[in-house]
Amino acid sequence: MNKKGFIFDLDGVIVDTAKYHFLAWKKLASSIGVDFSEVQNEQLKGVSRVRSLEKILEWGNKTLSDEDFTNLMAIKNENYLSYIDNMDDSEILPDVSKVLDFLIQNKQAIALGSASKNATPILKKVHLLEKFEAIVDGNDVSKAKPDPEVFLIGAKLLGINPEDCIVFEDSVAGVQAANMANMISIGIGEKSVLHEADYIFKDFTEMSQEFIKQIISGEINK
Repeated sequence: MNKKGFIFDLDGVIVDTAKYHFLAWKKLASSIGVDFSEVQNEQLKGVSRVRSLEKILEWGNKTLSDEDFTNLMAIKNENYLSYIDNMDDSEILPDVSKVLDFLIQNKQAIALGSASKNATPILKKVHLLEKFEAIVDGNDVSKAKPDPEVFLIGAKLLGINPEDCIVFEDSVAGVQAANMANMISIGIGEKSVLHEADYIFKDFTEMSQEFIKQIISGEINK
């Protein structure tokens, strides 16, 4: 049996925490008098907290002192944590558990590669933590996607060559990072948005076990 490395993003792939990020950013933006829309929130997917706040300030044409900037980032995280505190396994996106279990049954290596600094507590809350051999999150990387650092670290921790890794992503930056790492990129979401991905599925319910078997065997590649 071929052994591949399957690396999953968290937000929008395993669980939909994007809605909680949106609520937390919206609350913060309105506190400094900036209008913030769901369309703008799409542009923050896969983007670090620092860069996200910089973008919101740019949109609102606002400037802040370094101290206020740091304080606002902390407030945003506190708001976000209060929203995710009540998460449970009902928030796992459709068929994610099925795909993870299939990969485990087929003795494949599984890692998480996320910009989130709260990845481990979220995985604990939804009872998926034990399914991952390696967790790489915002605490482990210095460069944000589309830099491939997060996925390259994941491959290294799994002991799998990058070209034998498969990445599941819902953001443009994440797909670009997977492509730069020379990994198979699988977009989860809209084709119109994720057209740079090697393969695209609306969600995991559209992905057949046959497709995954073909990836493991090497019949399907980049």
